[in-house]
Amino acid sequence: MRKTEVDLKKLIDDSIYIIRWAKANYKNPAVMWSTGKDSTTMLHLIKTAFFGKVPFPVIHLDTGCKLPEIYEFRDKIAKKWKLKLIVGKNEKALKRGVSPDTDGHFNCCTALKTEALKLILKKYKFDALIMSIRRDEHYIRNMERYFSPRDKDGIWHFVREKTEEELKEGDAPFVSEQPIELFNLFQTDFGPNCSHVRVHPILHWTELDIWRYMKKNKIPFNPLYRSDYVKKKFGWENKRFRSLGCEPCTVPVDSSASTIDDILEELKITDVEERSGRSQDKEKEQVMRRLRSLGYM
Repeated sequence: MRKTEVDLKKLIDDSIYIIRWAKANYKNPAVMWSTGKDSTTMLHLIKTAFFGKVPFPVIHLDTGCKLPEIYEFRDKIAKKWKLKLIVGKNEKALKRGVSPDTDGHFNCCTALKTEALKLILKKYKFDALIMSIRRDEHYIRNMERYFSPRDKDGIWHFVREKTEEELKEGDAPFVSEQPIELFNLFQTDFGPNCSHVRVHPILHWTELDIWRYMKKNKIPFNPLYRSDYVKKKFGWENKRFRSLGCEPCTVPVDSSASTIDDILEELKITDVEERSGRSQDKEKEQVMRRLRSLGYM
């Protein structure tokens, strides 16, 4: 993670440009919201871009096993910011009792998140999804582009194998299917095989940037990010949640930070990975790669 502070205004301007570009180029976009710090920052950026309103439907994928504070925060902010909230569930999987204990983290995420998202896309016919992933969050996400086309299964075909005619001795066997994005020029039309496009306006941000933005704009955030709240709620000393997810797959990390200033100072010196509190088998490179190949976020 970059630990130096960069020009926050430049980050904001670039992100708002991408958000407005998406609004101008797609007929039926939506925005994903987990209620975590990144996606709440995204909602605020969208509000800034469109004069205090979020003009897109807001999708929250409900796995049925989120921490209670996530639901409380979701409902509070959705009401306060007048969001057009869509709660997506894979009801069939929930009725089967799918869980990480019985099915493993990979299959659970696939059923309750990836498949739930596919159901939402099928029902509402969204042609673009604005998402809040960052390149520094996980190695696999470092491969993303600001505009990533997906097929009907949610798969991003960013490379293809070269034909025999194209392949020369010593060459890489693959070729990029999507040009590199430069100079604020973004491809938005990806042809008939593209089911929807995933848009990533804060791809260039870091965790440090997110908290600086939240402090500057006094954005509300889930109390689980604070060690004083975690101590009061669970009785755990010097612990807080750094990344939020499903209750069976998320544990707090060692931290005494209780304010945004505390968090900012901690991030400047820590070597602990941001998602260290998430299920580690799911975070392994090959597992995350498999999940994303199936349409995971």
